[in-house]
Amino acid sequence: MTILTIKKQIALGLCFTVAIIFSAVKAQIVIGAPSLGFSQACASEEFNSYSTSFVFSPEASLEASNQFIIELSDADGDFANAEVIYTTTSGEITSSPASISFSIPESTAGENYKIRIKSTAPAATSSSSNAFAAYYKLQDSPFSINNLVSTGAFCSGSSYLLTIDNPGINANDSPLNYPSLTFNWYRETSATTSVFVAEGETLEVNTEGTYFVETNYGSCTSNSVSNKVTITEASNGQADATIASSLGNPYCPAQGLTTLTTIGGLSYQWFRDGEVIDGATNQMYQTNESRNFSVQVDLGECMASGSINLISELFNSDINVDSVNYLEEGETLTITITDDANNPTYEWFLNNTLLSETSATLEASEFGNYTVIISENNGCTGAVEYQFSIQEAIEQFPDVANIPNVISPNGDTINDTWIIPQEYTSGSNTLIRIFSSQGKLVFETNDYLNDWPQGNLELTNINQVFYYIIDTVDGKTEKGSITVIK
Repeated sequence: MTILTIKKQIALGLCFTVAIIFSAVKAQIVIGAPSLGFSQACASEEFNSYSTSFVFSPEASLEASNQFIIELSDADGDFANAEVIYTTTSGEITSSPASISFSIPESTAGENYKIRIKSTAPAATSSSSNAFAAYYKLQDSPFSINNLVSTGAFCSGSSYLLTIDNPGINANDSPLNYPSLTFNWYRETSATTSVFVAEGETLEVNTEGTYFVETNYGSCTSNSVSNKVTITEASNGQADATIASSLGNPYCPAQGLTTLTTIGGLSYQWFRDGEVIDGATNQMYQTNESRNFSVQVDLGECMASGSINLISELFNSDINVDSVNYLEEGETLTITITDDANNPTYEWFLNNTLLSETSATLEASEFGNYTVIISENNGCTGAVEYQFSIQEAIEQFPDVANIPNVISPNGDTINDTWIIPQEYTSGSNTLIRIFSSQGKLVFETNDYLNDWPQGNLELTNINQVFYYIIDTVDGKTEKGSITVIK
């Protein structure tokens, strides 16, 4: 073998070795630790977008099919069970530095999360980012505890249980609807400070104070906090029982029934204006009345009581006519509504037919059944309805010539009472006496109003006979019989 041939072989070997080394270098990249574009990730349905940037080298080593992946650690920063939270499309990123936006999962809750970047072609993994707090706020609105009752009481040596309401009062979104959430209870130490008491969905209290609970979102501030409840110890076996109205007080009845709720106890009894309400023995009582309500609560070793003067915001109104009114043919009755409604409207009906009148006054001359509806259209919207009738007047003292001997008191307004000539009626000082068929005096007056019989005669026969004696002041006497047709 010649020296030239040996040199060629050595040169070829060196070229091949360099090519292998170059190829190996080209097949590797180094990815720097991701830099966070945020200090903490406090996500919710309304906002969940965060960014990270990173560098990698060499750019030329990326293959066309490469994808960059963002992995999220667990809440302690461990990647043993890392979760992929974002993957780029193939070849999407080709130059360094690069930036990627991502969202955190709804199950995220902790103070020491980390992310890292991985590539697929060639495969490489960055070191982890700095630790950061991350929470997805599944529920981020105020919620209720203790049924929104602001107080509670416990007997000496006992305790009071505070609970998160589910469902929430007044349609509040109860955080108990989200099983992954946890809760921290606090007791106020001043108007602006508090101390942590315990974790959990309930809190058993045996120390006086004002308590509330927050959904545990760590260092992420949130609106997921409860109302405050002041707990006291019963004194001399008696405690105060606060009553809360779900629609407030005053309340607007147009919104439906308001729910009265008192403190928790073993048993309950509700009262209306001091009278027991039959069957009202639960912690809650619903009503649409404006009355004074009170409750007695059995706490076990002691009792609690409280009251609320419940007031309706619905407008006041009045009508100037009776439920039944009498007119003679051709007469007119003026009906007037008085009210303090806000922007009211008026609807008048005669025999269920809408009339054209829309003011607070109606001039009525037709006989029939009337209805007026007053509606308040601003503020506490609602309506009040009045019903009344106008009937043809019955002449109480018609000028009749003879004393009748038959009447039929059947309620048809025809011959219902014993109508006698005016010379014997009211103002004449005539003595009227009526006797049963057995001679028993059943009616006597010297001021007769043409109104006998005034009540139930307890008729035992189909046609029962009574007898009358009329004695005038001038000594004149009339006698006869009255047949009452059943």
